[in-house]
Amino acid sequence: MIKVFLILLTMSVNLLYARQVVLVLSDDFNTTKAKMYCFEDGTIVFQNIDVNLGRNGLAWDMNDKIFSHVTNQPMKQEGDGKSPAGVFALTSSFGYEDHTFLLPFHKSIAEDICVDDSNSSLYNSLVTMPPIKPNSFEFMKRQDDQYKLGIVVNYNPHRAPYKGSCIFLHVQKELNHPTAGCTSMSYEDLYKLLKWLDISKKPILVQVTKEYLDYAIREFTDIPDSIKCNTKR
Repeated sequence: MIKVFLILLTMSVNLLYARQVVLVLSDDFNTTKAKMYCFEDGTIVFQNIDVNLGRNGLAWDMNDKIFSHVTNQPMKQEGDGKSPAGVFALTSSFGYEDHTFLLPFHKSIAEDICVDDSNSSLYNSLVTMPPIKPNSFEFMKRQDDQYKLGIVVNYNPHRAPYKGSCIFLHVQKELNHPTAGCTSMSYEDLYKLLKWLDISKKPILVQVTKEYLDYAIREFTDIPDSIKCNTKR
């Protein structure tokens, strides 16, 4: 029997009802660096956090209906080295050691994997290693610290093939090092984020370029208009 853990949600999530908003803003679709801002009930929770994006920048989530996309902007695909742009529920967390968070947590074991094989029925799922191995996957308990702590981003919940998989907020490989398509930061910043996030407050990630900040403020009332002053620094 295959054990599925921290399954990516396939149910409809009303993202506009979030009370906790994690906003990641990049200068454009090609940069690998961004700033993270955290809000609850319209108040800034932390000072901004430096984060790393995919090695090829950002690309839109195919299911995003909140922002008005420009035709020539990239769309997320499997293996494109881009982090997804759009709005996503933050559904659960994982790590190498036991932790008590208000976001559901799974302690990773050696047999845990995330499947990025588009031809597998387990595509974009977090599971224990099945009897027949998928053609492509990544171990969730690695030899490095990148998954020492992580947060599951509810990207591509319907697991559409070739549209991208295994998207997390996780520990950076090293300072200023881009990712394969996730969003990374220091362990200390990620731990601080996880101590704050609360599943009962329906936390979301809003990850866009600065040109879409006004859209984000209009759609998510927990993002204060004053943030525009902070982003100019």
